Amino acid sequence: MTSTADIQALVGEAVAGIDAATTSARLKEIERDFLGKSGSITSLTRLIGSLPTPEEKQAFGAAVNQAKQHVQGLIDAKADALIRAEREAQMEAERIDITMPGRRMRAGNTHVLYQTMQKIKRVLGGLGFRYLESPELEEFKYNFDKLNYPKDHPAMDEQDTFYIDDDHVLRTQMTAIQGRIFETTKPPLRCFTIGRTYRNEAVDRTHLHTFHQVDAFMIDKGVSMAHLKGTLEAFARAMFGEDAKLRFRPDFFPFVEPGVDYAVSTQKLFNGRWVELGGAGLIHPNILEAHGIDPDVYSGFAFGLGVDRIPMMAYGVDDVRLFLENDLRFLSQFRE
Repeated sequence: MTSTADIQALVGEAVAGIDAATTSARLKEIERDFLGKSGSITSLTRLIGSLPTPEEKQAFGAAVNQAKQHVQGLIDAKADALIRAEREAQMEAERIDITMPGRRMRAGNTHVLYQTMQKIKRVLGGLGFRYLESPELEEFKYNFDKLNYPKDHPAMDEQDTFYIDDDHVLRTQMTAIQGRIFETTKPPLRCFTIGRTYRNEAVDRTHLHTFHQVDAFMIDKGVSMAHLKGTLEAFARAMFGEDAKLRFRPDFFPFVEPGVDYAVSTQKLFNGRWVELGGAGLIHPNILEAHGIDPDVYSGFAFGLGVDRIPMMAYGVDDVRLFLENDLRFLSQFRE
């Protein structure tokens, strides 16, 4: 097999294989079969030494090299086309249609108690009160002593709380902030705070050991019960509607004198029933004097209310525990 015809025959076989190849893998097999180290065309170079004359050796070697170059060029050209087609097919197979709608994510909503607290902040802020915060782990003196609680007074029984040590308790009321503010800031003052409070309560549908309170107070010259009533009426109308009415009844709180509880009534929300909202009164002179504020010059009022009661009244919820059980079937009803 040392004639030109033999070389052309092998080239013809290679060309036919190249034309028929449909994958780059098949093309590599053809390249190995014809041009590899043991390929049929490459192996012809071993026959050059058997030729009788130098001229024949040179002519045969040149023909073999030309055949190899020709076949290699066809393989390279076909390889480019096949690899390009295979890549396009792979990309099409792996293509993601980004125009398809994705999975709809579940939309959450703010907790009904948080919604209520945010509304209270907007209302009291609109009335000129400044929002402040205080620690949940409170010093005993601010929670009781600074609020005019006498030692062993029956009023202490209503404030049974969780003691961390002899000097620290989980605050039972947001009113505990007053002593901290009075020590550092002098009148005139108009402030409010909202937060969690804690009492050692037997849990039932109207009582929790952890609940939320608002406390607001104002101190200035000439502050009277009339200012307290006007502020609470404006607050009630903003929270419950323009038809809201307010009722005061005498009550006792150690930190106010006189003290009252106040109830709200609206035809729309409560069918005209009176619903107790919280306690209020004029800040006790003893508290003012204890912080170096002259009660003959300044006076003030304070009021507090339970945040949890407001959505209970507004939505007719009869069990306060529902707010903290994290049942989405219940909470999803209160979307803003």
